[in-house]
Amino acid sequence: MAQLLSDEQVCQFHEKGYLFPIDLLSCDEVATARAKLEAFEKNNGGPINGAARSKTHLLFKWIDDMMRDERILDIVAQLIGENILCWNTLFWIKEAGSKSFVSWHQDARYWGLSTNQLVTVWIALSPASESAGCMRVMPESHKTSLLDHHDEYHEDNLLTRGQKISGSIDESKAVSMPLTPGQISLHNVRLAHASGPNTTDERRIGMSFHYMPTDTRQQLVEWDSAALVRGRDDFNYFTHTPIPEADWPNGGADDEAANFHQRASDVVREIVFKDAEARRDTL
Repeated sequence: MAQLLSDEQVCQFHEKGYLFPIDLLSCDEVATARAKLEAFEKNNGGPINGAARSKTHLLFKWIDDMMRDERILDIVAQLIGENILCWNTLFWIKEAGSKSFVSWHQDARYWGLSTNQLVTVWIALSPASESAGCMRVMPESHKTSLLDHHDEYHEDNLLTRGQKISGSIDESKAVSMPLTPGQISLHNVRLAHASGPNTTDERRIGMSFHYMPTDTRQQLVEWDSAALVRGRDDFNYFTHTPIPEADWPNGGADDEAANFHQRASDVVREIVFKDAEARRDTL
């Protein structure tokens, strides 16, 4: 395993709950990934949305390949060990001039996962500046008990149920994490985070990969899936996802992966809407 993070960076992640920016993809790699996404969108009549935003590694071979990129896995392994599952892959796109935002929240409150070690890797495929609505985080909030949340269902909120931390947030303590195309940020599953609207004239395109140790359990539903991306899974608490042979739908993706995606994305919806008063089609 390559040691891509310094001791200081590892300490920063564990102490503060986040780390950025880290150079990852080359300009050519970013251009290729973005071209594949936008070719799919063009062929399907508009921006990727709904269930296709989630568990995307089951629909697109290029995303499954990126999820298994040794550069990413070497970084994640330094933080959580060599036996790694990826629970979900998810697009976060804000169109130019979009009012879309993400309210302050903690993922651990809604995902039903038993681990406190899950690492989200957020990859920028376009500029993610402050004016484009980059992520903001609350340092060390991963160390406290999970905060109370409530659901607002705001139409511009990219979160499933518009979940928001109850009570006031001291914005003066928040840290913005701007990224240039090809850079990544990392944050802990318990870290409070948010993002604002995109006031620029360019799309803000991001992807998040959610990596966790293989001893993690799903606590909200009986069945869940994850990709084994490195090492061994001696626990088998999650059904391992198949690897697509091509991109869906125009590349002739195999039926196994596409059918698996339907079940897996339905389960993600069941998890994130658990005990919610209403459901909507954000995922």
